[in-house]
Amino acid sequence: MNPIARRMADIQPFHVMEILKRAHELAATGRDIIHLEVGEPDFPSPPPIVEAARQFLAGGHVHYTPALGLGALREAIARFYHDRFGADVAPERIIITPGASGALMLALAVLTNPGDEWLLPDPGYPSNRHLVRSFEGVAKGLPVDASTRFQPTPAQVAAAWTPRTRGLMVASPANPTGTLLSLDEIVTLQQTVAARGGVLIVDEIYQGLNYGVEASTALSRSDDVFVVNSFSKYFGMTGWRLGWMVVPQAYVREIEKLAQHFFISPSTPAQHAALAAFAPGTLDILEERRHAFARRRNALLPALRDIGFRFATEPQGAFYLYADISDIADSSETLARRLIEEAGVATTPGIDFGDNAPERHLRIAYTTDEARLIEAAERIAGVLRAG
Repeated sequence: MNPIARRMADIQPFHVMEILKRAHELAATGRDIIHLEVGEPDFPSPPPIVEAARQFLAGGHVHYTPALGLGALREAIARFYHDRFGADVAPERIIITPGASGALMLALAVLTNPGDEWLLPDPGYPSNRHLVRSFEGVAKGLPVDASTRFQPTPAQVAAAWTPRTRGLMVASPANPTGTLLSLDEIVTLQQTVAARGGVLIVDEIYQGLNYGVEASTALSRSDDVFVVNSFSKYFGMTGWRLGWMVVPQAYVREIEKLAQHFFISPSTPAQHAALAAFAPGTLDILEERRHAFARRRNALLPALRDIGFRFATEPQGAFYLYADISDIADSSETLARRLIEEAGVATTPGIDFGDNAPERHLRIAYTTDEARLIEAAERIAGVLRAG
């Protein structure tokens, strides 16, 4: 007998990681694979961040930090909120975590009782619903579409709310759609949730990767939300596995207890490296990269439209295109398999992101250079022409 917990029957694989596995298998045979599947910037970690880590490691004193993270890093993040967004966030409310995933785990662990419902946009980031289930909650999808820029509305939240509902999770910029919520929209959602005794969690993991609109934070308008962020996306530190969360003051001690048991502490070298993330020279590098992502988006969108992909709404953030492929294929899963096997182009089918028309959608990450993106579009066109 295998004594596997019953909850595991509800935990699906992270399909994009399965695709990445297949891409590596093909690459090992000598195939040239263009990676448009994984949400990982292709740029190396900024040199000032690497140098900060090198200097710290050279001292050899790599020990635990407090469970909530280095005080200096929490203060640096607080200054960043003030200087960049005009938001006054007390360092004591900032929790450093092993990636944004660690932050989401802590938030759901401290908030969720068995059977509690969480409302989540569908399509949305797949791990959210599985983390809810892991803490014995129930993920309840809110079908969203281009009419609301793939974001939930207060009316939709109110209609879906039940006595078992614990809260709402939203993302701005969102994965997989790259769409944004305005601050006014976030405030209205927060008021809708608060009026029903619930909690709002705002995923700002892609904050800073905005195009044509200024980046913002829910924290500039409210102290009563949970805000999750990461050093992975804008700061280009995916493999360092470091994130943070800002929580209402009343939750800090309870989260600290969980963090002590879950993680002991976040990675000490990663935290010392991240101290350099907010230096002016580093921010200049990151802004150059943001402009590069904008150019990539602007190159890939028309190239894909020309071969039959449809985009009901254009992304203003993150680095994803959520394409409607219903004019060219019946199944995004089948198309994704064809593209990786026949074209050597790895993409992510909509099944990863929920139950709302997944067969019609493909997520495409523009996380490689413009020349490779255009080459990918040409390869895709060749497969489609072949029938």
